[in-house]
Amino acid sequence: MINQRPPGYPSLTKSYKGIYPFKIGTTSFIYPDHYIPNVKMLGPYLDEIELLLFESTGTDALPAKPVITALSRLAKDFDLTYNVHLPTDISISDPDPKCQNHAVETMIRVIDLVHPLNPSALTLHLPYGEGFFNEPTVKSWQDRVHDSLVKILSAGVPKDKIAIETLDYPFELVDDIIIDLDLQICMDLGHLMVHGDDIWKVFNKYALRTPIIHLHGVENEHDHLTLERLPIKLIEPVLRILKTYTGVVSLEIFSFDNLNSSLKFLENHWEEN
Repeated sequence: MINQRPPGYPSLTKSYKGIYPFKIGTTSFIYPDHYIPNVKMLGPYLDEIELLLFESTGTDALPAKPVITALSRLAKDFDLTYNVHLPTDISISDPDPKCQNHAVETMIRVIDLVHPLNPSALTLHLPYGEGFFNEPTVKSWQDRVHDSLVKILSAGVPKDKIAIETLDYPFELVDDIIIDLDLQICMDLGHLMVHGDDIWKVFNKYALRTPIIHLHGVENEHDHLTLERLPIKLIEPVLRILKTYTGVVSLEIFSFDNLNSSLKFLENHWEEN
């Protein structure tokens, strides 16, 4: 059976499907295995899976078409949806035109590959590696980002699927680009918290453009931890955001123990508030 779960892995003990106003999900890297075994293990318990396509090159870096077909069938079997995290080993803002064009072409190819899965969002990193924030440097970076995104959209990629992720620079740098191209936002609350941003303020500004939230614990400038590691002062604003949100919340963590403890943490604190 295609949905038969692989033996030998610890399993969640209850379903979290449909219990929150938002869809609850996690990554395809919870178990040390490939996409299909992870989806088989997680599908009965969660609303959505974040397919991590971090690497664009190398053997088995991207799922083959038969894997995509199998994932599509599993989505139907488990009443499951997907979002996709696009590759992070390339940058559409690369200052080298050859590398930039390669990144654009690769993103288009990957988006076409996952199209049959009808992902709820295609999360895209726009790394800022310039080292300086003076006006000419920022403008040059913004121009490269805008030009690359126009090329991606011109290839037929739906603009309402591209979700630009909040990273480690002021997100205002991409405000005009997002508005001009009518794109979406992936609000990574963990990234915002670890850099000391006011997450409630950021959420209020961008909520209408945010189909997906990445959530994970932070501690001592480290992120992607279990929610149990959230400082007490951050629990209330996180819950305040989640209580008003109806999109997808992906627990962006990478082990079963961190997932299991995060789900229990969220459930316990949800009932208390």
